[in-house]
Amino acid sequence: MGRLKLPRKSTNVDMTAMCDVAFLLLTFFILVGQFKPAEALSVTTPKSVSTTPTEQKDLVLVVMDQSGKIYFTVSDDASDEKRAIIEYVNENKSLNLTDAEKMAFLRSGSYVGVPFSQLKSFLQHKPEELKPENLPGIPVDSANNELTVWMRGTKTAFQGSKMNLVVKGDSEAKYAAFKGVINAFKAVDELKFQLITDPEGVPPGTELYQKQLSGAMGAK
Repeated sequence: MGRLKLPRKSTNVDMTAMCDVAFLLLTFFILVGQFKPAEALSVTTPKSVSTTPTEQKDLVLVVMDQSGKIYFTVSDDASDEKRAIIEYVNENKSLNLTDAEKMAFLRSGSYVGVPFSQLKSFLQHKPEELKPENLPGIPVDSANNELTVWMRGTKTAFQGSKMNLVVKGDSEAKYAAFKGVINAFKAVDELKFQLITDPEGVPPGTELYQKQLSGAMGAK
């Protein structure tokens, strides 16, 4: 008796529909995705073994570049506090800022890197017209530490709520600039802050390395 022959079916799979779906998803993510913008203030932070992430909410950031220039900014989510800060500074230093100039301080990603004598002119420029490297920075010397006023206005604005005070300093910055920042913090009795660093592995053989090693073995 002859063997029954079954009809041979093709094993080819039509991938057309799957390719269409893949391209549709790719197009969707390209259209709705937001690329991370380049940092307006670029600094090379020092190395450390810390892995604790910086809180991004209600952030008060003081940036110190390689040349020792000081910049000040507040995260966009703290819009009410930002408004209170610029109002305090305007009144305290009698700057006579217009509503438009105050709004310039409130716009997304805004920062300050000039002394009070230049603040009004600074706030009249568009962001793309301002390059941080061309700004003089906020004075923090012993004779004229203007960061103290910004910090006093900040502490007043955040009164009753938590603020996350962070310093981002270049590893090549001079100690005098960092000392000026710390003196501004001391003047308003604000001594708790975080320092942004570039995380790296714990060097083998160090006390911290041995501590982490023993902790990992104990957890097994």
